[in-house]
Order: sequence, then C-alpha cells, then structure tokens
Amino acid sequence: MIKNGHSLKCGIQIACIVIAGFFCRPLAAQQSDPQLILASYKVQVVQPIVGSEPYLPEAPSQHRFFDGKNRFLFSTVAMFSGADFAVTHMNLANGGRELNPMVRPFTGSTGALAVNFAGQTAGIVGVSYLLHKSGHHKLERMVPVANIASSAFAVAYGLSHR
Repeated sequence: MIKNGHSLKCGIQIACIVIAGFFCRPLAAQQSDPQLILASYKVQVVQPIVGSEPYLPEAPSQHRFFDGKNRFLFSTVAMFSGADFAVTHMNLANGGRELNPMVRPFTGSTGALAVNFAGQTAGIVGVSYLLHKSGHHKLERMVPVANIASSAFAVAYGLSHR
C-alpha cells in the first residue's frame, strides 16, 4: 500500500547500497583482504617524453668564480674599501670620530684600521665564493654590489662631513 513513488525510490536506493556493500568486500568486512586492496591501486610508471629537449628546464649557467664580472666587482670593492680607509683615516687624524660601531675598536692605530678594511674586502670575496659554490650565483654577485653601495655611501658621507 504505497501511496506515492517516494517510498519505492527510497527502498530501491537502500537495496542498491546494501548490494553494493555486499559486493564491495573491503567496505563490508572488519578485516580486509590485502590482495583485494592492493589490486585496486594500480601504479603506472611514468615514461619520459622523447624529443622534448626545448621544454626541459635549463640547468643554471655555470661560470668560473673569477670571471670578468666578479673580477670587476671585487676590484671595485677593493677600490671603495681603500677610499673608505683613506677618508676614515683622514677624518680621524683631523679630530673626527668613527660612526660605525663595528669599526670603532680598530681606530686606535693606522695598521689596525688598514687590517679591518682589508679583512672586510677578503670577507666579501669569501662570502661570494661560498655562495658561488652552493649555486647561488645571483646572490654571489649581490654581496659585492651591496658592499660597494655601502662603501660609496661611507666615502661620500665622510667627504661631506670633514
């Protein structure tokens, strides 16, 4: 005595779920058959596409550490470091004071100040070399550029405040 088709549809849906659960053994059982589960997951081996050379990503360009760009950058670092030393020494000799707290301990003697600026130049080359060896070629060139900018600012500031 079904009054409408809604109850019939609901019964058919429940019957389909029960039958599907009966035939789908891993869902119906407490312990599943490992072969049945493994058989449902098929792994396909990825095959490389032959002839797609233009679509492969290019390897980063390798260059020698002391190539033309780095030689130019390191010589510019050395020149600005020498200019910074000269301006700092001149200002200290005329009664000025060192504003950089990292350099201030070395202002007691000319030799210590020269060793400080030479050490800074060697440190820039060393950090750049480590970045080169680790494959960070853009950062390798940015380290001397940043040092050149800071030394140029220091020289300009020192010359304008004599």
